[in-house]
Amino acid sequence: MKYFAAAATLVAAVTAHGDHADQEPIEGPHKSLWYNTLPGDGGTQADSIFSGISTFGRVDYSPCLATEDVKYDIAFIGAPFDTGTSYRPGARFGPSGIRQGSRRLNLYGGYNVPLAANPFNSWAKVIDCGDIPVTSYDNAWAIQQIEEGHNSILMREPATHAKEKGPSLKGKTLPRVITLGGDHTITLPLLRSMNRAYGPITVIHFDSHLDTWKPKVFGGAPSKQAAINHGTYFFHAAHEGLLRNDTNIHAGIRTTLSGLSDYANDGYVGFEIVEAREIDTIGTAGIIKKIHDRVGHKNPVYLSIDIDTLDPAFAPATGTPETGGWSTRELRTIIRGLEGINLVACDLVEVAPAYDTNAELTTMAAADTLFEVMTLMVKKGPLSEMVSSEVEEIEEKEAL
Repeated sequence: MKYFAAAATLVAAVTAHGDHADQEPIEGPHKSLWYNTLPGDGGTQADSIFSGISTFGRVDYSPCLATEDVKYDIAFIGAPFDTGTSYRPGARFGPSGIRQGSRRLNLYGGYNVPLAANPFNSWAKVIDCGDIPVTSYDNAWAIQQIEEGHNSILMREPATHAKEKGPSLKGKTLPRVITLGGDHTITLPLLRSMNRAYGPITVIHFDSHLDTWKPKVFGGAPSKQAAINHGTYFFHAAHEGLLRNDTNIHAGIRTTLSGLSDYANDGYVGFEIVEAREIDTIGTAGIIKKIHDRVGHKNPVYLSIDIDTLDPAFAPATGTPETGGWSTRELRTIIRGLEGINLVACDLVEVAPAYDTNAELTTMAAADTLFEVMTLMVKKGPLSEMVSSEVEEIEEKEAL
């Protein structure tokens, strides 16, 4: 009887909330194909989730690098680059693979149950800007292209609260940008772009590898350009002054090392380490706490996610897989635990679809992880509110 009573209560609740705006079906351009079931029905027939052009989560597409007319609060942009990888190439196809893996994210309306928010139906205008044109013949030029392309997307007025004070160096409110990689080398030009907007920035880095190696250790650095790759970009970022000291953290680390000196160098670069195996002792809650304690809740934060944070059982399609990683559920739980942190931009890298299974395990895991990130950004509100909350905190302290 208790079961039936609970079920009846649930049905009543669902019925009572059945007319909420966030439950409206996805619409599309095909007016002549709309099937009216009741007099007065409106709307248009949308493409099925398995048809149409792929954008992230089927959000609107705009060629942002070809026009400055469109406004947005969150933009997805691809960086199809993989000539900085040390093992498996193929991440140049990561942006298209992640978009393919994201097709059914809003199949049921896009509501994120654990975070209690719908990032597809909120205050934020979210669009997919396509990909940055990246050459595959000249790494130095490709890195420059990625920085300039990203910065062009980043430095525009957002659709919401554009005129209000924000946390950027010039006091402006900027949109958030989520970049689809690409191998992890792309994080260096992305951090250069972020530095132009925010100055030195705090980084949360999910990865199985440190990526702070000295060039002479990782790759041998036979030339200036060879010294910049997917294992050394944080070394360069630190020496270029792009990182905020003593607030950066790695999570998911489980790689072999050239020696313990690698850890010493990592600390010098400015990172704290959370090993992947710590999940067995402190759990997801303990890892989340370590990240919050290290990063804090005042600084702008850049989030960089290597899909090899996941165990190869969950994400086989990556450039440098390492066993002993987290499950997709564990990573998504930890990402959701970042709520309250000031995420201003993100990248997800090292998805190499050619190594995936026919079930698209890796691309779906990548898309679902970014669904959590996107939801966190929406829940946090416009970046102008980051400044507003700091002002309120100062005023409260002064009042005391």
